[in-house]
Amino acid sequence: VTPREAELFELLQETVSTRSPGTTVRAAGGWVRDKLLGRESDDIDIALDNTSGERFAELVNETMQERGEPAASIGVIQANPDQSKHLQTATVRIMGVDVDFVNLRSETYSDASRIPEAEFGTALQDAERRDFTCNALFYNIHTKQVEDWCSTGIQDLEAGVLRTPLPASITLMAVSYTHLRAHETPEHLVCRLLLEKKKHMTTG
Repeated sequence: VTPREAELFELLQETVSTRSPGTTVRAAGGWVRDKLLGRESDDIDIALDNTSGERFAELVNETMQERGEPAASIGVIQANPDQSKHLQTATVRIMGVDVDFVNLRSETYSDASRIPEAEFGTALQDAERRDFTCNALFYNIHTKQVEDWCSTGIQDLEAGVLRTPLPASITLMAVSYTHLRAHETPEHLVCRLLLEKKKHMTTG
């Protein structure tokens, strides 16, 4: 975690303790994966367990204003299942970092449609809906620990293995190959992860 990210997480923790007790804040997905690979990231997805992204962003602004800092502009991306946006997302730039706030979600599919019914979910449910275990990792900003709800995400990342959180027939029903992370084929992504891991181990 960089000093700037640590400062951001401190702000989010302060917001929880003063304005949203009981909320658990987690960095999610690509930011966690890239950190474990030794890569930096200019944007962070923040997953919330019991409140909407827009509401929490508003609370963060209140905390900033109480500190005597200017409030950030909040952009709201409304739910649009046709564009793979199943729940509302709040986008904010804080301390030079682009942050997306969204609540944890579960997704349920019917036989008649590839568009899921989305609702508030648990960390496990949110992890299981993702494309690969290496993209289903969370960083809990309160405990400062990586959470691997799929149990194999960290080891799969270290080994350069792509594994779906659920049986592939279920995951790939929801995630077409055109929407895989970084728009890569599984073979290219495995090779890239292995090369990045080797490069990091060599230069680290």
